[in-house]
Amino acid sequence: MSKDLTVPFSNAFLNVMPQLGLSDVMLIGKAECDKRINTPGVVVIVGLTGNVHGNVIFALSEISAKTIASTMMGMPVEEFDDMAQSAVCELSNMLAATACTDLAGMGITADISTPTLMYGSFSANASFDHVIRIEMSAQGMPFYIYVALEQK
Repeated sequence: MSKDLTVPFSNAFLNVMPQLGLSDVMLIGKAECDKRINTPGVVVIVGLTGNVHGNVIFALSEISAKTIASTMMGMPVEEFDDMAQSAVCELSNMLAATACTDLAGMGITADISTPTLMYGSFSANASFDHVIRIEMSAQGMPFYIYVALEQK
C-alpha cells in the first residue's frame, strides 16, 4: 500500500462507535500480519472495488458482538441470532462506508460489497499477502480490522 490506507478505517471506528453509544473508544496499535486470520469468534468481510481493491475484515469475539448489537438495538441480546448478526453487519457497513468517504478525501474512490458474516472457530484468508491489522477497543472490548487493499 503506497498511501496509508489504514487511517480511514481506524478513524471510522473512532468516529462511528461513540455515535452508537459505545464509550472508551481507542486505537491500540497497528501491525503487519499474515493473510491467514484466526477468528476470535465473529468476522465480517467487506470487499472494496474502485481505485483500490481487496477486502477489509472486521473481527471480534461473540460476546463483544452481542454487546455491540445490544447497544445498537437498545435491548439485551442473549443469542447471536439473525437480528444480532444483522446489527453487526450493519456496523461493518457503517465503518466501511465511513472509511470510503475518508478515502475519497484522499482522492481514492472505493465502493463496498455486501458484508459476509461468519462465526465460530476457523481461519479466514485476506485477499492479499500484505495485511495490516488494526487493533481497536471500545468499552474494553478488543475489535480488529484487517486491511488487505491494493491501489490500482
